[in-house]
Amino acid sequence: MTAFARCIAATILLLWTTALGFAADRVIVVLDASGSMWAQIDGKPKLEIARESLRAALQSIPADREIGFMAYGHREKGSCSDIELIVPPAAGTAGAITTAADNLKFLGKTPLTAAVKQAAEALKYTEDKATVVLITDGLETCGGDPCALGKELEAAGVDFTADVVGFGLTAEEGKQVACLADNTDGKYIQASDEAALKNALAETVAAPQPAPAPEPEPKAAEVEYNLVPKAVLKDGGEPPARIDVFFKLFKDDAQGTDGKYVDSGYYPARMHAAAGDYILRATSGGAKAEQKITLTADKTAEPVLNLNAAALYLRPRPAPDAEPDGNAQIVIDYPGGTSSANFGETKFVVPAGETKITVKLGAGEASETLQLTAGQVVDKDIIVGVGKVQANASYTAGGEKVDSGDLSWKVLKATKKIDGTRDQVTYGFGADAKFDLPAGDYVMAVDIQAVSAEQPFSVKVGELNEVNIALNAGVVAIEAPGADDFNVFEAKKDIQGERRKVTYGFGEKFQTTLAAGDYVLVTGFTTDKPDSETPFTVKAGERTELTVK
Repeated sequence: MTAFARCIAATILLLWTTALGFAADRVIVVLDASGSMWAQIDGKPKLEIARESLRAALQSIPADREIGFMAYGHREKGSCSDIELIVPPAAGTAGAITTAADNLKFLGKTPLTAAVKQAAEALKYTEDKATVVLITDGLETCGGDPCALGKELEAAGVDFTADVVGFGLTAEEGKQVACLADNTDGKYIQASDEAALKNALAETVAAPQPAPAPEPEPKAAEVEYNLVPKAVLKDGGEPPARIDVFFKLFKDDAQGTDGKYVDSGYYPARMHAAAGDYILRATSGGAKAEQKITLTADKTAEPVLNLNAAALYLRPRPAPDAEPDGNAQIVIDYPGGTSSANFGETKFVVPAGETKITVKLGAGEASETLQLTAGQVVDKDIIVGVGKVQANASYTAGGEKVDSGDLSWKVLKATKKIDGTRDQVTYGFGADAKFDLPAGDYVMAVDIQAVSAEQPFSVKVGELNEVNIALNAGVVAIEAPGADDFNVFEAKKDIQGERRKVTYGFGEKFQTTLAAGDYVLVTGFTTDKPDSETPFTVKAGERTELTVK
């Protein structure tokens, strides 16, 4: 069993084992079927690992366990609404889920936030206990906010949990989806290497269940909440508007360090803890503060923690009149740390002092350094200064666009270096490839199989430029029973009598894209039959079919 299979099994077994002895809950497994699942790990596509691992995990689930299956990105390219509940939650669905996973196509985007919300609604999470297991190899690409969704589902659900399996994500990427699990008291499991998997299993399935708490002694009269804290940016200030502050309460171990964790919550937090000495910590963004407090059962403590910080409200815009762009990354370097997991409109708190803000959008970048004081609120737009480019290719000028994932794009600087080459600015794949670029002159280069083409273009800030490249090419499809390999040469020989090889392939069938022109196909056979030479012509915008006998 692969590491990912054991990770999925651990996640589903966790949901099963934690339900024993409590009200039964139902589960929907949400699988990422986006195009990125074609990437390989150790020479094997992620989608194949996912299918085999899911099949292995489902074999260990009892037949009466109610499990459903949802996928996204499996029917349409570029669609943020391509989400489908393929197998509704019911007992005995293991076979149906396996079949559904085996038949998935992996080609779309990653609307993971909307998918989890739809799964929760399908489980009637506001009425019954419900669990969603999200398996994703990428981050949200449709503007959703998984962290905010986790809070929403936790607040509205009867007993809702989201467990997240990050398949091949880096540790930094994992933080951007782990909050969905954290905010619903679920588990985030990093499925990247064996060591991470062992830690996940030890933390979840192998973790012993806590012993039942003893019956409490009769209590004297007490207040409902004996701790109602708040945090401020400076002494005498009010809690910052629109900013999340998270409080954690620990026992005071009398050694100057945190003791046992007791409780936590976001402002306005209301807690009740046994009488005693505690350490209360407040965190918001990169700022934090802590205070020792003493609680009693009959009185509400209202401590105020000073974060000594400033609040940032940032809106990254491609151009002065453009809307904020959710794909823009905001990197905040503040005293004592860096936050890079910010995209689109961002709210963040930083300790007072020098803070550098860097906004990255495509190949564009803008930065600004601020000297911030405690209590300061910065509410501003940050203009990156880019235009947008959409690239497509057609076989002939004015023809329909080539809708293929084989298209490979490179954006190059227009000016050549002394050696005649150009520096690469960025790259992309497929039809309707989109790029954010600073103003200037560029060259768009495209490759599809054996064809390459280039076209110069210019970018203006705040404008959309559509680059359409005519490949002047066609497609040739070759079939040769008993063939071992194919080699395609230009028909014209050079001064030495040699032909330039254009491309090659193996097996009995071969299809490729070629520039319009004359060629010679050399077919090698698995038997002692000599190689066969077949001349042929490719016309732009047409398909040529050859049969070699």
